[in-house]
Amino acid sequence: MPTVHQEGPYSFIFFSSDRGELPHIHVKRDRQLAKFWLRPVSFAKNRGFSEN
Repeated sequence: MPTVHQEGPYSFIFFSSDRGELPHIHVKRDRQLAKFWLRPVSFAKNRGFSEN
């Protein structure tokens, strides 16, 4: 899973095996993971991040 950007403790990554899905990016920090659609930019999924 290649990291395309690193911002402090956050890694912006993609999975090359996510075929068949619209373009998106995953944001990871430790064991937390979020997913964002890119067109249009919108929130898709949260695993472990605070909702505040």
